[in-house]
Amino acid sequence: MSTYRFDRILKPRSVALAGASGRSTSFGAAILRNLRGAAFPGPIWPVNPQRDRIDDLPCYPAIDALPEAADLVVVVSPPDTVAGIVAAAGARGCGGAAIVTAGLGSGPDSPAEAARRAARAHGLRLIGPECMGLAVPGAQLNASLLARMPPKGDLALISQSRTVAAGIVEWAAGRGYGFSGVLSLGLALDVDIADCLDHFAEDRGTRAILLHLESIADAPKFMSAARAAARAKPVVVLRSGRHEAAAPGPFATHSGILARPDAVYDAAFRRAGLLRVQALPEMFSAVETLGRQRPFPGKRLAVVTNGRGVGALAVDRLADLGGTLASLSEETCARLTAALTAAGSPTDSSPADSSPADPWRNPLDLGADADGARYAAALDPLLADRGNDAVLVVNVPTALSGGEDVAEAVAGAVRRARQASFRAKPVFAVSIGDGMAATEVLRSAGIPRFPTDAEAVEGFMHLVRYREAQDDLMKTPASLPQDFTPDVAAARRIVGAAVAAGRSWLDPREVAGLLACYAIPTLEVLFAPDANAAAGAAWPFIAAGRTVALKVVSPDIVHKSDIGGVHLDLTSEAAVREAAAAILARAARDRPDAAVTGFVVQPMLRRPKARELIAGLADDPVFGPVVVFGRGGTAVEVVDDRALALPPLDLRLAAELIGRTRVSRRLKAYRDVAAADEQAVALVLVKIAQLAADLPEVRDLDINPLLADETGVIALDARVAVAPVTGRRRDAGAGPSHARFAVRPYPAEWERRIRLDAQPILIRPVRPEDEGLFEEFFRHVSETDLRLRFFAPVRDFSHAFLARLTQLDYARAIAFVALDEGSGAMMGAVRLHADANHASGEYAILVRSDLKGLGLGWALMGLMIEWARAEGLRHVEGQVLRENTTMLAMCRKLGFDLRSDPQDPEVMLVRLAVGEVAAGPPAP
Repeated sequence: MSTYRFDRILKPRSVALAGASGRSTSFGAAILRNLRGAAFPGPIWPVNPQRDRIDDLPCYPAIDALPEAADLVVVVSPPDTVAGIVAAAGARGCGGAAIVTAGLGSGPDSPAEAARRAARAHGLRLIGPECMGLAVPGAQLNASLLARMPPKGDLALISQSRTVAAGIVEWAAGRGYGFSGVLSLGLALDVDIADCLDHFAEDRGTRAILLHLESIADAPKFMSAARAAARAKPVVVLRSGRHEAAAPGPFATHSGILARPDAVYDAAFRRAGLLRVQALPEMFSAVETLGRQRPFPGKRLAVVTNGRGVGALAVDRLADLGGTLASLSEETCARLTAALTAAGSPTDSSPADSSPADPWRNPLDLGADADGARYAAALDPLLADRGNDAVLVVNVPTALSGGEDVAEAVAGAVRRARQASFRAKPVFAVSIGDGMAATEVLRSAGIPRFPTDAEAVEGFMHLVRYREAQDDLMKTPASLPQDFTPDVAAARRIVGAAVAAGRSWLDPREVAGLLACYAIPTLEVLFAPDANAAAGAAWPFIAAGRTVALKVVSPDIVHKSDIGGVHLDLTSEAAVREAAAAILARAARDRPDAAVTGFVVQPMLRRPKARELIAGLADDPVFGPVVVFGRGGTAVEVVDDRALALPPLDLRLAAELIGRTRVSRRLKAYRDVAAADEQAVALVLVKIAQLAADLPEVRDLDINPLLADETGVIALDARVAVAPVTGRRRDAGAGPSHARFAVRPYPAEWERRIRLDAQPILIRPVRPEDEGLFEEFFRHVSETDLRLRFFAPVRDFSHAFLARLTQLDYARAIAFVALDEGSGAMMGAVRLHADANHASGEYAILVRSDLKGLGLGWALMGLMIEWARAEGLRHVEGQVLRENTTMLAMCRKLGFDLRSDPQDPEVMLVRLAVGEVAAGPPAP
C-alpha cells in the first residue's frame, strides 16, 4: 500500500483514543496527556465503554459511536479487543490506527493476524502493534508514549524499536534538534519502513532521515524505497543485532558461511546509498552533523587547535576513517602569517621544525593562550582557501583561552565567510569540557559542536561518505564486452536436469559445463568412477610430462580438503591409484555416511605468481542471492577477507566490490610481480551475478580458488548447489529472474525486435551504460522538440542529467530505448515512473526529430502500456503542452482521457485506464 492514507495518519483532523483511561499510570492516560499537551487543534475522542468522561472530555463507548470517522485511531486496549476495534474503525471509514498494545502474538489464529485482515478489508492503515505511537510536531500531534513532545525540525525518525526512538528523541531534545516526524513501527503489520521512507523522501519538510531497524520482511520493497530515498536526501541507518549468528543453511559452502546476516545487511545498505552507523553515539554524531551541515564535495580537512596533542589526535582519527588532511598552500601560509601577526600570535605557536618562509602546517596550532581574535584571524584565510573542503576548530578551554570568547569569534568568522561566498564551507567545532553558552553560540551560527575531536571527525566523515555514496550512485558503468553472450538455454538444461533428478549438487562435469556457458575459464575436468579409470584419465597428461590433481566426487562432502580429498602433483598412474585408495579409506573412516561417486582428474596448472581468490554466490533468507568475493584458499573462512554485494552487478559495482577487500592490494603490481587483470576478475563477478538472474535454481556457488594474474583468471575448483524455486517475492514482475532478487535486474525479457518501413529496430530497456547513447541522441533533437518534452529549453546535458535518465530502479520505473539495429544509433525513448503506491505511472516520450512519421512513437507507447499492465498499474498519466498536437492526437487514439490542467492553462493532463487501451496504432 505504501503511502496510501498517510495524509490522514500524519496530518489528522481528528484523533480517537481506544482504551483511554483515567488511571494516571496507564498507556491511555499518558497518550491522552501527550495529545492535549501538544495542543492538537482537532477533536480528541476518548473511547472506553466503562467511562462517561475522562478528565473534561466526553468518552464514547465504541468507535461507531464517534461523531464522525476519526482520521487516526490510537489503540491501547487489551489484546483480545484490538481486532474488533480495528474492524470497527475500518467500517466507519477511519484513516489509520496506531496499535500501541503489545501481546497480539503471531500466526494465522493470532489477534495480530485478525487485526491485519480486518484493516486490509477496509483499506485502513495500521502502525504497530507494540509501537511507541507517532509524533508530528508540525501538525501539533503527539500520539505517542514519548516523554516529551519533539521540537519541530527537519529530521525524520523511523524506528522499529520503541526504546530506541525514545532514546533518540531524548538525546535530541537537549541539543536543539527538531523533527518533521517520529514513527515507531513495532511489529509493522502493515505500515513498514519502506512506506515511511517513501513518504519522507517526498516530504519537503524533511531534510534527512534517521532509521533504526532490526530486520526486513520484504527486501525488494525496502531496497526500492531506500534507493529512492537516498537519492533524495541523507538516510542514516542503525541496525541492532549486528552479531547475530547465521541460521544453518542447507549448503555449507564457503560463500554461504562468509555471507553472515549483518554483512548482507551492510551490503544492502551500501547498494541503496544509506549511511550506516554502528551505535547510538555514532548516530548522534551523524545527527549533529546533518542537523547543521549539508553534504559537500571532497574530504580534505583543515584542523585549527590550541594544542598540538589534541590536534594530533584529530589527525589520527581522520586517517583511521579514510579522510585526508588538507595541505596549506604558500599563499594561505602567507595570509596566515600576516593575519596571526596582526592578531598577536606568539612566536612559539608555529612548529619548531618549520621554516620562516613556511611557518604553518596542518593541523594549525595557535598556542595554549589563543583567544577569540587569534582563532578568527586563522579562520579567515582557511575558509577562503580552496585547498581544503572543511575546517575543524578545536578549543580546549584554559585559563588564557575562554570557550565562549572563542565560540563568538568562530561564529563571526563563519558568518562573514558565508556572506562573502556562494558556497558555505562546512565548519565543525570541538569545545572540550565547555559549558552550554559556547554551544548555543555555535549552534546559532549553524556550526555542529562535538564534545571530542574523535566525534567531530566522525561527523565530518559521515558527510564525506554520504556524498561519496551519492557520487557512486551516479557513476556510469563501463559497457560489458560485446562478445559476452551467455548460453542461457544450455545452462538451464544443465541445472534443470539436476533439479528434476532431485539432486542438490551439480557434479564436476556439470559445474564445468555451467561455467563454460558463462565464459568463465576453467581447467579441463575428467570424471573417473574408480581408481583404475582415474589412472587411465591421468595417463595422457603424465605422458606429456605434466602432473595431475585427483579430487574426490561426493554429493555429501562439500569441503573436499576436510577428508584429504584432494591430492596434487601426482606424477604416475601408480601414484593416482594410491591417492584414490587413500581418499576412499579416509572417507570411509571420517565420513562413512558419504556416497563417493568417483574422482575428478585435472592437469596441474603452474601459475606461481597468481593470487588465490574466491568468487561465488550465497543464498540469504532475506535478500536472496548475494555475490561473495575475497581471498581464497583452504583457509578462506579463517582469513575472512571478503566483501559482499547484491546482484545485479555491472563492471563499476564489481570493481567497487573488489576494492573493499584486503586482497585487492595484492592484485596490484609489487616487486617482480605484475599486476593481475582486475578487469577479468570484475567480469567474472558480473557473470556470476548474471548467472544468478538467469538461473534462480542456483542457490550457492563457490569458485575457490579463482586464480588471477596478468594473463587473466581461471577457476581451479568450483561447486554449485541447486534447489527448486518455490514461491515468488512481492514484486516478482514478468521474468523468472526476478523471483529472488532484492534489486530487480535488467529485464531482458522485455527486449523486442520490430520492423518499421522495412527498417530493423531493437527496442529494449535502458541500461546505466546508455549515457553516451542519450548524449548523442539529443544532438539530433530540435530545440522545439526538447522544449515539448521537458517543458523548458534544455541546453546542458550534464552527467547528472543523463544519469537520471539512464539509471533506473526497474521495480519503480522503466525506460525503453529504440535502436537502429544496423548502426546502433538511438532513435527514440519512452519512460514510465510508477508512484509510491504502485497504482499509476507518469510517462514521457521523445522521438528523434528527423524520424517522426515512421510509427516509432506508437510502438514505444504500446510497449510502455504493456509494461504498465504487466506491473499491475491501474493508470498511465502524463502532462502534455497544448501546442504538442501530435502527442495529444496519439493520446486520443490510444484512449487517453484529456482535460485541462487547472494549475496551468498551457498544459493538458492525459490519463489512460490501462485495461482500456486501444487495440493498436494505425498503419504508419
